Amino acid sequence: MRLHFNLSPSKTLVPFDHLPGLVGALHKWIGQNNIHNDLSLYSFSWLKGGGITKWGLNFKYGASFFISAFDDSLLKQIIMGIQAQPEINWGMEVRDIIIEETPTFSEKERFQVASPVLIKRRIGEREHHFKYSDAETNNLLTETLQHKLNKAGLADNSLNVRFDEQFAFPKTKKVNYKGIGNIANICPIIIEGKPESIAFAWNVGIGNSTGIGLGALK
Repeated sequence: MRLHFNLSPSKTLVPFDHLPGLVGALHKWIGQNNIHNDLSLYSFSWLKGGGITKWGLNFKYGASFFISAFDDSLLKQIIMGIQAQPEINWGMEVRDIIIEETPTFSEKERFQVASPVLIKRRIGEREHHFKYSDAETNNLLTETLQHKLNKAGLADNSLNVRFDEQFAFPKTKKVNYKGIGNIANICPIIIEGKPESIAFAWNVGIGNSTGIGLGALK
């Protein structure tokens, strides 16, 4: 299930690196819960609707974003948290919530990304971030989603996740989060597998660090 939020205009400029502010609001709404230290079976998009200035983002007409999760009860908990404390940050608060049920998918789907996709693995003493063009990338995308499916008690040996190699304009983007520069990818995703596995991916996102706003699908 997915929750779409419409927000009030910002009262101050929103920093370019504003993901920690969104994560903080999300954790406030969820409250006491073990998901904060667990594998993220949810994802959320970046803020949309702002104007870019030299010093930050200006959402003078408001903004929108969405949160998706495998567990509907988590989203219900978020709704209750918003009803109690609708404020996010930068003078913005949630004004409207629209609920979208998980669509019915086929055995092969192509998705645009709502936030860049991060693929990372620790190699020796160093954490390596993989690009869309790296040979290992698609196998790692599939591996990560299979791990999350197993965590949710699902299994899909037919699963295959890959970047769309026919897309003409793939690119990488450096996403800073609390001082860490994550090299993430902007390119459509193709997923083949059981329809319920693809629905799961639509909710939980693709790649690593979906719990801090990376790898959301639309």
